[in-house]
Amino acid sequence: MCGITGFWKPTNFIDSNAQLIATKMADCIAHRGPNDSGIYVDKEAGIVLAHRRLSILDLSMAGHQPMHSISGRYVMAFNGEIYNHLDLRRELNNNIYISTHAKDKWRGHSDTETLLMCFEIFGIEETLKKCIGMFAISLWDRENLTLHLIRDRMGEKPLYYGWVGAGDGAAFVFGSELKSLRAYPSFNNAISREALALYMRFTYVPAPHSIYKNIFKLEPGSILSIKGDDSKVALINAPERLMRPPEKHGGLALKRWWSLSNLIETSASRVIKDRVEGVDLLEQKLKDAIHLQAIADVPLGAFLSGGIDSSTIVSLMQLQSMRAVKTFTIGFEEAGFDESPHALAVANYLGTDHTEVFVTAFEAQEVIPQLSNVYDEPFADSSQIPTFIVSKIAHQQVSVALSGDGGDELFGGYNRYLWGTRIWNQLSLLPHPFRQALASTIRAVPLPAWNTFDYFLKMMLSNDRKFFDSGEKFNKLANRLGGVRNLDDLYKSLVSEWSDPSLIVKGEHGKLIIEPESLISDSVPHQIKDQQQLLMMFRDSMTYLPDDILCKVDRAAMANSLETRVPFLDHRVVEVAWRLPLNMKIYNNQGKWALRQVLYKYVPPELIDRPKAGFGVPLGAWLRGPLRDWAESLLCKQRLEKEGYFYAHPICKKWDEHKSGRRDHTNSLWTILMFQSWLEEIS
Repeated sequence: MCGITGFWKPTNFIDSNAQLIATKMADCIAHRGPNDSGIYVDKEAGIVLAHRRLSILDLSMAGHQPMHSISGRYVMAFNGEIYNHLDLRRELNNNIYISTHAKDKWRGHSDTETLLMCFEIFGIEETLKKCIGMFAISLWDRENLTLHLIRDRMGEKPLYYGWVGAGDGAAFVFGSELKSLRAYPSFNNAISREALALYMRFTYVPAPHSIYKNIFKLEPGSILSIKGDDSKVALINAPERLMRPPEKHGGLALKRWWSLSNLIETSASRVIKDRVEGVDLLEQKLKDAIHLQAIADVPLGAFLSGGIDSSTIVSLMQLQSMRAVKTFTIGFEEAGFDESPHALAVANYLGTDHTEVFVTAFEAQEVIPQLSNVYDEPFADSSQIPTFIVSKIAHQQVSVALSGDGGDELFGGYNRYLWGTRIWNQLSLLPHPFRQALASTIRAVPLPAWNTFDYFLKMMLSNDRKFFDSGEKFNKLANRLGGVRNLDDLYKSLVSEWSDPSLIVKGEHGKLIIEPESLISDSVPHQIKDQQQLLMMFRDSMTYLPDDILCKVDRAAMANSLETRVPFLDHRVVEVAWRLPLNMKIYNNQGKWALRQVLYKYVPPELIDRPKAGFGVPLGAWLRGPLRDWAESLLCKQRLEKEGYFYAHPICKKWDEHKSGRRDHTNSLWTILMFQSWLEEIS
C-alpha cells in the first residue's frame, strides 16, 4: 500500500522547483508509505509523479517507484495491490514478445512491475479487466504525452485530482489525499458550498465532489486521460466554479472502464435459482478471494468484531492457514457499546491468535483532535474513532489486515433494507395530507411528556420490555410521515442527516439535485428499478460504500501505516452476490441469508445470531460531558457567524437541546463539529 501524488505544469516549469514541490507534496502523505520514496520529473512535458511506499510485496529496491516500463514508454506511481499478479506474470511469460525479448529482464517480483509489463503488452483497459485487486494509478505515457489516472472497480483506494491557480501559474494536481494537493504552492481553491451542502446531508462528501471547488474524486471504475495539447494541459484554465469534471473537453476524457450497473444487468440473465448452488458458489469465490489476499511478504491479520461479515472472513482465513490467524478487536468500558465478548467467543472457537484491547473513554476521546488531519476532508461517521484505534493496535503486530467491509451492501445487511419496505407499506395506507397532520401533532408533544410516557411503559410492562428515547423515535417517525411520498423518498430520508441543507448552509439555495442517482454516473439497472431493497443496495454500493465505509477504513488504517484488504469486494464475489436473488439475501425478515449459510459451516449460529450493532462509541454522552468545552468552542454562535459557512441559529438550538438532555442530536452535531474541526485544522 502506498501514497501517490504529482502535478502537470505546462508553463514556467522549473526542474529544481518541481523536485522541491513534489517532495513536499509526497511528504504530506508519508504515513501512507514510510518505507521508501521516489520522484519522476519529465521537464520537457512539465509533469511530475511522486510516490511514498509501504512495502508489502518484494521488499527490495526492485519495487521502487515511480517505475519505468521495460521499453521506457510508461512511468507509473501505483497505490494498491494486484492479487493475481503472479498469474498475470505467468501469462506474460507465455507471450511471444516477453519470451523472446524480456523474459530474463524481470527486476524483481513486485506486482508494480507485472502491471507495467501488462500495460505494455495488453494495453491499458484490457490489463485493468484482467486485474483482481485494489488500486489508484497515475500512469504517464511518454510516447503519447498522456496522463492516465485510474481507480479500482469498487473504490477501495482513493484518488483526488483537479486544477489550481490560473494563467502561467496554473497546474493540474492529483494525489491519494487532499493534503498533498494543498501542499502545492499556489493552492488557494475555495470551499465549495455545494459540496458542503452535500456533506451536511450525507455526513460525507460524495464523489465526484470534494470539499474544494475544481478538485474532484475520481469515481470507482473510472479512468481519466489528459493529453497535452500544444504544451497545454486540457482544462488548465478550468472555470472558477467547476462543479463536476466534464467527460470530454479538448484533450481530456473521463470514462468508466468497469461498471456495477453493467455487471448487474449481465447478472440478471444468470440468476442462481438453486440455494445450495448459490451458497456453494459464494463460499468458493470467497475462499479464492481470501487465498489471494492472504499473500504478502509481511505479517498479516484481520479485524474481528464477532459479527457475520468479519467472522466469515476470519473463518475462511483460518481454514486456509497453517498457523493461527492474528485477529484484533477493541472493547469499551461502556457495556452498551462493547462488542468484544462476541469477538472473543468467535476467536476462541476458531482458535485464532486474538488480541483484545480495552479502551477507556479518555483514550478514545484523545483520538478526536487527530481526526480532521486523518480524514483530510469533513467526514462525520463517528465509527471513525474505534476504526482508527483498532488500526493502531493491529499495526503493532501486522502490516496488512483483512476486513469484512462490503458485506452489508452486497448481501442485505442494513436495517433499512429489512424494515424500510415494511414502514412504507404501513405509511402508504394513510393519505399524504393525513400523514402531514399526524406528523405535526407528534412534533407538538413536548419532550417531557414523552419521558413520562417512557416511565409509565416501563412500570406497566414486564422487565424484559425496554423503551428508550420515545421522544426521539417518534420525532424521527414524524419526519418520515411528513415528507415521505414514496419508497424513494423514504430511502433518501433514511440516508440523510440534515434533510434540507439550504436551511443551514449559507449560499446554498437548492441548486443541487439531492437524489442519490444524481451523484452516480452509472444509470440504475432497469432490472432492479422496481425492487426497492435491491435498489437501496445498488445506491449504497455506489455512494455510501466507497465514500463513507471504504474512506473511513482507508484513512484510519493508512494513518497508522497499515494496509487493509477487503475480500468481499473482489469483483468475482461482487458478481456472485448480484447473481443471487433477493430471497437469498433477505429471507424471513433476516438479512445476509446466503452469507450466514457459509458462516454456519464454521461457526455455530448461537455465537453469531443477535441484533445488528454498529461499531460505535457513546458520543452523545461525551458531548454533554468531557467533550463539552471542545464542542462549545466550535459551536460558538459568534464564531459560526464570523466564519460565514452556517446559519448559527438552528445549530445553537440543537446544541442547547442536546446539552440539556432534552433531545439527542448527536449525529447532526457531529457533522457540524467535524467540519468546524477540519476548518480549524486547515486555517
